[in-house]
Amino acid sequence: MFDNLRDNLRSALKKIVGASDVNEELIDSLCRDVQRALLLSDVNVKLVLSITTNLKERALKEQPPKGLSRKDHIITILYGELARLLGYTGEAIKSLDKMHMEEQQSGVASFFKPGKQNVVLMLGIQGSGKTTVTSKLARWLTKHGYRVGVIGADTYRPGALTQLKMNCSKMNVEVYGEEGGKDAVGIAKNGLGYFGPQNLDVVIIDTAGRHKEETGLLAEMNEMYKVATPDLVLLVIDGTIGQQAYAQAKAFHEAAPVGGIVITKLDGTAKGGGALAASSATGAKVMFIGTGERIDDLEQFSPTRFVGRLLGMGDIKALLDMARGLELQADEDQAKRVLSGKMTIEDFYVQMENVGKMGFRNVIENLPGLSGMVKDDQLEALEGKMEKWRFIIQSMTKDEKRNPDIINDSRRKRIARGSGASDHEVKDLIKQYNNSKTMMKQAKGRQMQGLLRRFGIG
Repeated sequence: MFDNLRDNLRSALKKIVGASDVNEELIDSLCRDVQRALLLSDVNVKLVLSITTNLKERALKEQPPKGLSRKDHIITILYGELARLLGYTGEAIKSLDKMHMEEQQSGVASFFKPGKQNVVLMLGIQGSGKTTVTSKLARWLTKHGYRVGVIGADTYRPGALTQLKMNCSKMNVEVYGEEGGKDAVGIAKNGLGYFGPQNLDVVIIDTAGRHKEETGLLAEMNEMYKVATPDLVLLVIDGTIGQQAYAQAKAFHEAAPVGGIVITKLDGTAKGGGALAASSATGAKVMFIGTGERIDDLEQFSPTRFVGRLLGMGDIKALLDMARGLELQADEDQAKRVLSGKMTIEDFYVQMENVGKMGFRNVIENLPGLSGMVKDDQLEALEGKMEKWRFIIQSMTKDEKRNPDIINDSRRKRIARGSGASDHEVKDLIKQYNNSKTMMKQAKGRQMQGLLRRFGIG
């Protein structure tokens, strides 16, 4: 999905990660790369300029949270701006899980009230895949525990009702329709009457495809809205139309208050970014995206996770959030020592404790490019080494922790005996501590990347 957009955005991020210093020239270069990537994906020029203007201003003016490098902070800014472009309205600093939960709470479920039949009205122009999406939505809802009925009120397209019944029969969802009927509004009204006494959570009404310029059909849609009094109006938009999605969504939204948008055919078009951004700009959320032909190829849309996939970041946002939360608890003087390369071995111990709190396996699996690449035996060896280092450090005196340079042969042997480690393991810890000091100073805060390289994993 969006191969070009994904590749171009990842190339832009590589420049940031690989740069020796973060300055205005580098940020300008990042903004140009992001502009190029979004424009090639058919995102509106004004939206592109807005996102890159915000990106530059925030990257230059905002101070990173304590314990977070400037590079990582710029990545989180880009992440948040792209998510907002696609409809996310929360705070960018939250973890992905919290952001996704927020999206779900403000998404489909928030429109459905328990203890009553909820009506969903499907709209869209001819050829957008609306009838297919109606079947897919019925499937999605049944998979999530909803009891569903469907009304086939497309009286214009021959075979629409047959198609709907055939697809819904596979999931044991009943379809109400009137073969040969011409009164779409009447069919919808009769269907609601038919399903009324039944114990259903959601009734979906499939309607005829309309063109945004056909005022007669738009008037019929408005009448349908008044009769059905839906809890949710879903507009189905073909993802291949790109920026035209804005005008289409706007026209439908003016005729009936569209509560959500479904974007179809996002499995191979370069214009998908334009459709997503343009439809989001109307104020109606993108709730679902169609990613293929199968009945199960409909997924609830999450701007945050979608951006995560585009950037190839895995769940790094959650990782950065955890790291930030831990660092906020750290002593400010300690953070300054660590980031300046002047840390003591006590500081080194605290850093290891923090990694342990996050879970080293979780850290590795959520870092870009490393998920699935580190073998279980490597992780186990690394976790074992860190556990042994904790015992070694705990066996040191206060003076030795503050100034490991005073550790001579006799002190090292005493520490080894007290921790149950070998003399070689104590030497290895002190060597890694010294390497860490040097790398902290050089990398200016890129603790995690340096830590991985020191262990021979990165």
